[in-house]
Amino acid sequence: MTNHCLIDRRAFLVAGGLGFFGLNLANAAAYGAGDGSPARRRTAKSTIMIWLGGGASHIDTWDMKPNAVAEYRGPFRPMPTSARGIELCEYLPHLARQAHHLAIVRSLGDHGRGTGDHHAGYYYNLTGHAPDRTFHQLLNARTPYPTDWPAMGSVVAMKRPPHAFLPNAITLPSKEGAPEYTRPGQFAARLGIAYDPVFVEGTRERPLDFTVPALSLRGDVSTDRMLARRGLVQSLDQSRRQAEHDLAIRDYTIHQQRAFTLLGSGQVQNAFDLRREPEALRAAYGPGINAMSMLLARRLVEAGVPYVTVFWKGNMQVAELCKSGGGWDTHGNNFNCLKDHLLPEFDRPFAALLDDLHQRGLLDETLVLVSSEMGRKPRIGDPRSGGPNGAGRDHWTAAQSVLLAGGGIRGGQVYGASDRRAEYPADNRVAPEHIARTVFHAMGIDDLHATDREGRPFHLMEQGRPLWELF
Repeated sequence: MTNHCLIDRRAFLVAGGLGFFGLNLANAAAYGAGDGSPARRRTAKSTIMIWLGGGASHIDTWDMKPNAVAEYRGPFRPMPTSARGIELCEYLPHLARQAHHLAIVRSLGDHGRGTGDHHAGYYYNLTGHAPDRTFHQLLNARTPYPTDWPAMGSVVAMKRPPHAFLPNAITLPSKEGAPEYTRPGQFAARLGIAYDPVFVEGTRERPLDFTVPALSLRGDVSTDRMLARRGLVQSLDQSRRQAEHDLAIRDYTIHQQRAFTLLGSGQVQNAFDLRREPEALRAAYGPGINAMSMLLARRLVEAGVPYVTVFWKGNMQVAELCKSGGGWDTHGNNFNCLKDHLLPEFDRPFAALLDDLHQRGLLDETLVLVSSEMGRKPRIGDPRSGGPNGAGRDHWTAAQSVLLAGGGIRGGQVYGASDRRAEYPADNRVAPEHIARTVFHAMGIDDLHATDREGRPFHLMEQGRPLWELF
């Protein structure tokens, strides 16, 4: 193999912010004059996507079936909300008071295009593109490919003008699947790593202290010394000219320059400093890394970041209890895991986020999306965790729900319906491509033409349509 460009590994990593592939590779009504076409409206400036990794149970949260038989409905009961005619799980009391902001899509499913496993579910719901045959062949061994379709956040990052001092797309507080493997669908892929989200790391142990890898220096490297390494870029010019045809080198150069820009910006440091928020507001969101991630997401969209993804940070202390990875993959003990851990940890900060955005006048210009890779099997009992006695719910990609709010979305509504057991979409069936197109439409991105890493034109999404009825 010919080395086009020799780069010291340590300098390469310290520059930070590399994508996964590295070198290897809204306020008007929805309708116009009654003809089904969308009216002109103000578009959203930002999107916050909250991803409930593992597969949140739709039938136990926002699509309850109280009249189904016990082996489907479970012990939870619905409660009324601030939105007339909409009920949520009794263990979502804070969100119930904010339901007038919500649009709940209850008719989402993969319609047989998925595999039933996490990787395909991530890919389909994060990109809006159905999994290809490699997902069916490799299942959860399928890693990200540079030819994959880009994540919604990467599309937004490409289509929006560059932010003055922050990345256009940010992911926090974890990169999904790391370190053992990384789940497909969360990268720019064929658009090139220049549009990869910047990864911001947070921990359960220190929820106020987020680490931006592009801002993190080794102990023996000062900021001044790091900035002086701009000379490294100049020293690579000759080698880079010899490798101008190498697209990976080109992408790396763009990403490296962005890393240097981040390193020198005090504004960036301030944007990630949660201690600047009043203590009373932090308390309203509640404790913990997922709560502080939602608060940080609000800070970032307030600073003008177009797309922020909050990947739910699992709690390994409940992994064995739930037969899961610490998140929403409740193969066992589904009801106690939801009631005692997952729902309280989600309910309070998410409701606080909606209220916070609303009080600041930001909700109309910020689309908020809660999604997941799948729902849970409506019939209780996963054979891998004791069957009915284990009280778990298995994977279920045939039906799930998503929540939307803000960004021109009309609150207090439900779109579509699942059948009487929440097993399959029944009315107004939609697929992940419809959700992706809805996000793009809310953000004012209706031109979905792009060029790939080799400069060839292609269309980012030809399937689906925006759910104009929601606006």
